[in-house]
Amino acid sequence: MSERLPTREQALSLLRESGCPQNVIKHCEAVANLAVEIAKKCLDKGIKVNLELVEIGALLHDIGRSKTHSVHHAIVGAQIAKNYGFPESLIAIIKRHVGGGITAKEAEKLGWPKDVYTPQTLEEKIVAYADKLIEGSKRVPIEETIRKFSKELPPQAIARIKRLHREMQTLIGDCK
Repeated sequence: MSERLPTREQALSLLRESGCPQNVIKHCEAVANLAVEIAKKCLDKGIKVNLELVEIGALLHDIGRSKTHSVHHAIVGAQIAKNYGFPESLIAIIKRHVGGGITAKEAEKLGWPKDVYTPQTLEEKIVAYADKLIEGSKRVPIEETIRKFSKELPPQAIARIKRLHREMQTLIGDCK
């Protein structure tokens, strides 16, 4: 596979082949379903978004969890996608989906390569946001995610999640 996106079936196969546990695959499917729903709301409002990229990006956003369940799964997943020769747009979704994004300073502390780790494109933001609204494989209110993350993350990381939520609400309204 090269500069083309894999199909939904190929993406699910890749998750299995790379060793993602079944619960992670179920999570990825739930995130993909919600992300597609959000993307369709954008399209309905006349906002241009690549639906296929959103779906495949959401399916593969946690492929790095086949190797680690730490925050580093974003970097590991991006490398796996790179090894498959996937387009940069897909790789970016995978490496930028964690929390509301990771700043350059945080990435440096984590020992990550110099790069941008905050969602930049609408597709990246949709996947990152959908991921925040899925706990395991069920939908949860953003408040629950913020409450949970507040115990683990610094205030500036929580602020980025809230900002992502406000941006998505402005675009599409509430995501129930």
